[in-house]
Amino acid sequence: MKSISSILYYLFFFFTGLVLISIAGAIWLFTFWWDRRMFISHAYTQLWSSFLFFIVPGWKISVSGKEKINNKKPHVFVSNHQSEFDIIVVSRIFSHFKWVSKSEVFKYPIIGWNMRMNRYIELKRGDRKSIVKMIKDCDANIKNGSSVFIFPEGTRSLDGLVKKMASGAFVIAQRAKVDIQPIALSGTKDIMLKGDWKLNFKANVKLKVLDAIPYEHFKNMTTDQLAEMVRETIAANVEN
Repeated sequence: MKSISSILYYLFFFFTGLVLISIAGAIWLFTFWWDRRMFISHAYTQLWSSFLFFIVPGWKISVSGKEKINNKKPHVFVSNHQSEFDIIVVSRIFSHFKWVSKSEVFKYPIIGWNMRMNRYIELKRGDRKSIVKMIKDCDANIKNGSSVFIFPEGTRSLDGLVKKMASGAFVIAQRAKVDIQPIALSGTKDIMLKGDWKLNFKANVKLKVLDAIPYEHFKNMTTDQLAEMVRETIAANVEN
């Protein structure tokens, strides 16, 4: 039964995606030449993502702490990573940012097309040149007024425990001298585990926006120290 329900959801995802990507294309066509930050396209993407979560009655979500996000200035969002559905869930913060995502995702039909239209930031894992380019792209977007969103663990956690975080997000925050906005995600692993394509249609998800970490608090820390501090902060707020 779970297999059939999952296939039906994926079919719904695909066929509605064909319609919604057409709307995204129209929005891009009329806004890309003046909306340099792709603010409108990103807002549409977040509504699209929220819809994909909302249509499943058994998926419940609790969002807290959104008021802690200062949308008047750019910063670096960081979060733990439990599931492919983290991207959909994070849309509920309704804040402007550029996703940093592995290059494979940009090759997906519909999803990848939309990511390119939004000028999200591509990363080839393990490729030094790509990492350097990603950091420069993040710097440029932050200077342009856009926040960036990174999953510093790099890949999804099998057991929900927050793993060691890579330094990239923290190098970017220190270079750009911007605050770090941590987010703790709980329960998304119950929707789809890493390595499994079948979905669980009952899950209680919690998204908790934590207090921003001002640049002044970490400007003299090493990236390893900062990464561990943020990991511990997020881990203390994840419910397994």
